[in-house]
Amino acid sequence: MPTPLKAGEVLRSRYKIRRIIGQGGMGSIYLADDLRLEGRECALKEVEHDRSLPTDMARQARDQFFREATVLARLDHPNLPKVSDFFSISGRDYLVMDYVPGKDLRTLMVEARQSASFLAENEVMAWAKQLADALSYLHSQKPPILHRDIKPSNLKLTPSGLLKLVDFGLVKILASDEMTITILQGRGTALYTPLEQYGGDAGHTDARSDIYAFGATLYHLLTNQPPVDARERFLHPENLLPPRQINPNLSSRIERAILWAMNLHPDERPQDMDSFRQALLGNWTPPAAGSRRQPTLSLRSILQGQREQILLIVTIVLLLFSFITTILQ
Repeated sequence: MPTPLKAGEVLRSRYKIRRIIGQGGMGSIYLADDLRLEGRECALKEVEHDRSLPTDMARQARDQFFREATVLARLDHPNLPKVSDFFSISGRDYLVMDYVPGKDLRTLMVEARQSASFLAENEVMAWAKQLADALSYLHSQKPPILHRDIKPSNLKLTPSGLLKLVDFGLVKILASDEMTITILQGRGTALYTPLEQYGGDAGHTDARSDIYAFGATLYHLLTNQPPVDARERFLHPENLLPPRQINPNLSSRIERAILWAMNLHPDERPQDMDSFRQALLGNWTPPAAGSRRQPTLSLRSILQGQREQILLIVTIVLLLFSFITTILQ
């Protein structure tokens, strides 16, 4: 793990480090003051690539960082922090974003649990609507952008009640050839990570991977209990308790939507954010757990089936006529 920056250090003659506000295996996140814009606080995400990488691979990783940071800097959505700058210093890459004040949803959930209560469903659904808006925006980009690390601690609620999806550490951009480009190597947080994401960059992750993490996040927020790791569920599916067994006040519609999103196989989940939003917040009822889609009958198949029935009837009639004729003779 890289040595953290010290309070008071200034990067690029502009960003004065105040303190560490987050830490991971590949660097820290700092609260800093922007010396060019008086009064502006910003968050600096630090990325140090594996020093054991060959020179050419390290160069590719840095080029990849700049390509993706450029894409992130173009994003503009009220539920996403704005990326305003990016640069490299002494082998470390830095992403500069708006600092988001307020509490994260994990903190709010812990406070509810300590008071022996659950977060209110209508309150959590208000947050879910904002998260769905942010993810719909990311997934609709060309190429689509996946977050890949949705969890309660990466969702911050500002004093004005605006939800922000923070920490773009594992963002994945789907290029036109469906190859994966990732700012940081990583697999997300185990409790909220779908099976397909454990393949790293070789894994076939897409929008449905974010939907799984979304569902797992809602499970945690509404039950005060972390969801069972997908790898454990693969071996012991019965270990994931239905949310209403933990929180009986939860509506059955919300429970079904959450379990639909948390299906282990991507094909059994909502196929896009709009479908999940409708199941969660709209009037559409999600399929029951373990249900399968019924094949759709086309007009052609219906007519073909009718034709086969008619041929069978005609054949039987001809056989009967032949039998009767034989007897009469």
